[in-house]
Amino acid sequence: MDALHQFLVAPFTEFAFMQRGLLGAVLLSISACPIGVFLMLRRMSLTGDAMAHAILPGAAAGFLLYGLQIVPMTIGGLLAGAIVALGAGAVSRLTVQKEDASMAAFYLISLALGVTMVSLRGSSVDLMHVLFGTVLALNNAALTLIGIVAAVTLAALAIFWRALVAECLDPLFLRSVSRLDTPVHFIFLGLVVLNLVAGFQALGTLLSVGLMVLPAAAARFWTQRVETMAVLAIAFGLVSSISGLLLSYHAALPSGPAIILSTGILYFMSVLFGTRGVLATRRPRHAHRIA
Repeated sequence: MDALHQFLVAPFTEFAFMQRGLLGAVLLSISACPIGVFLMLRRMSLTGDAMAHAILPGAAAGFLLYGLQIVPMTIGGLLAGAIVALGAGAVSRLTVQKEDASMAAFYLISLALGVTMVSLRGSSVDLMHVLFGTVLALNNAALTLIGIVAAVTLAALAIFWRALVAECLDPLFLRSVSRLDTPVHFIFLGLVVLNLVAGFQALGTLLSVGLMVLPAAAARFWTQRVETMAVLAIAFGLVSSISGLLLSYHAALPSGPAIILSTGILYFMSVLFGTRGVLATRRPRHAHRIA
């Protein structure tokens, strides 16, 4: 029991940086994982990845002007995400190019621009901080930001849950019975950007989408109900956060990648062993004899 306590509990009770990392990861899981479910149901998972890269120039601009300060980098990331989302949408609606191609173009340009901007002033350590985050170095300002984003996200989900589900599963029906289709779509995109900006404080711009998409993708192999899927995604995110932080502590690995790798393990386990996974769907079914 002592060995188990030292392995599982002691890191979180003895070290303040582990407690802060755990709190930040738990808040992100509660906030981002349900958003990931809607991203997946809308077939926008890669769009979420593109948006995660799109916030990099804004965060880099905040870094250039004020250094590694939470508020300027957050405001810059929000503005950059909004500009890329609106720009890609405008190109897809005003030209012959499809939205996936325009989003890919914008995010590649944003990623290259952001890396260049950080490299102009910062060191390789600063670049790694922006790209991959530092879960174990979260301060009070970062935790406050993540907590505010989690509260706003949960409140928005509680208010617009039925409209969000309807827009995912039957957008034509929602359009026929309500005028909320367009506002709900933009509210959802705003929540995506908010959670990515909060996530980059802990996981960086390259990995923040991982905690949003992978638990949702894993939950898809266990249920068809959206509500259950969201709860399972949160549970998977929490388990991945705890196991990733423990793996990071005991194996001396980077905390952000360790959390995402833990989520990846849960995803592959769900692919194989989920009630809608490979083994369950490929199991031979015996036909009933008919007299």
